[in-house]
Amino acid sequence: MKERARILVVGGGYVGMYTALRLQQKLKQELKRGDAEITVITPDPYMTYQPFLPEAAAGSISPRHVVVPLRRVLDRCRVVIGEATSIDHAKRTATVATLATEEEGTGPDQLSYDELVLAPGSVSRTLPIPGLAEFAIGFKTVEEAIGLRNHVIEQMDIASSTRDPAIRDAALTFVFVGGGYAGVEALGELEDMARYASRYYHNVKADDMKWILVEASDRVLPEVGAEMGKYTVTQLRRRNIDVRLRTRLDSCTDRVAVLSDGARFPTRTVVWTAGVKPHPILAATDLPLNERGRLRCTAQLTVDGTTHAWAAGDAAAVPDVTASEPGTETAPNAQHAVRQAKVLADNIARSLRGESLETYSHTYVGSVASLGLHKGVAHVYGRKLKGYPAWFMHRVYHLSRVPTFNRKARVLAEWTLSGLFKREIVSLGSLEHPRAEFELAAGGKPPQDHPKGSS
Repeated sequence: MKERARILVVGGGYVGMYTALRLQQKLKQELKRGDAEITVITPDPYMTYQPFLPEAAAGSISPRHVVVPLRRVLDRCRVVIGEATSIDHAKRTATVATLATEEEGTGPDQLSYDELVLAPGSVSRTLPIPGLAEFAIGFKTVEEAIGLRNHVIEQMDIASSTRDPAIRDAALTFVFVGGGYAGVEALGELEDMARYASRYYHNVKADDMKWILVEASDRVLPEVGAEMGKYTVTQLRRRNIDVRLRTRLDSCTDRVAVLSDGARFPTRTVVWTAGVKPHPILAATDLPLNERGRLRCTAQLTVDGTTHAWAAGDAAAVPDVTASEPGTETAPNAQHAVRQAKVLADNIARSLRGESLETYSHTYVGSVASLGLHKGVAHVYGRKLKGYPAWFMHRVYHLSRVPTFNRKARVLAEWTLSGLFKREIVSLGSLEHPRAEFELAAGGKPPQDHPKGSS
């Protein structure tokens, strides 16, 4: 290497973690000599493997096995828990707010760097729908997944114990907005879990529950193709799930979901999975963005028109060199993110050593999706699978992709045990308000909106 390099990685998700992990390996000797240092800025001390969130919500996998602890995996990196609030690449500085800076009250820190990797990922894309911010639940983090599981079971408890038919009906109505992977898989797994749990309630039956999927386009799961999308809709409707295509959520105020087709559903559960948007940090940089707010990148994963700046994943608009149509960009999904991270890390090492850069090229191989236990769809290498084979492929593929042998072994063990024993149907909603019981015992008042559970 020509000179000492300070590498700053913003984000601890797919791209951030895999890039830092690869850099540890490629720059092992440089890190030992002190010729290089890697700093990772992330709001959470773990990476969430998001394809496992639906199974975590259904109770098939423990929440702690859905996440990968960054400090253990990135043992030769400096991991800073905080948020990058702005980046001045012209001056090679990043403004970072951490828990310590909040406690100290001294304002955010300024971190200097030589090489910048922007991989903050994305955030939920919301719309100005009345009541959405007050009543809806997201499905992008492990906390949201477990909170939703607790919430669904709690609604069944409410329905079981109330004598008011209106409260019972609202408690047993579940509206999911968004027909992509997150929405369809979350709905399929939770409906499966709730159907199983209903056998332990003396007055709540599976047919008493209403599950509604709202999708603005004319099909669901576009990644698996039109044929598999139609099959998915057919299978969901056979399970008495109300799938409404070309329909939007207009309002959810006062716990009533109002749809664009005129339907009104009193409900205590609205799950929002209608897409994502680039992380706000991108707008707080002096780097070039495209019309969708993503970083303009080259096929070598450098930020276009700049030096010493790199990006990949959801935050980056990367040209797809394998596409026949010019101007096509790689899809913002995990399949590309993991592979881009490998090329990105290799190119940083090549750049530091004065070598030529590698071009990112990967043909999309297909997609798999779970629709509940032993149910799924897949379109891989041109082959289409349905039912159990697709579900099995879904599990095998994601088991092979989840980071670290430790997590692979734990997930496999849990799947094996869940096949031998009955499902867990326990709600631990009180975890979301752990001090409520003590505050009440100490003479305080319990929160009015959340007296005990999560609803």
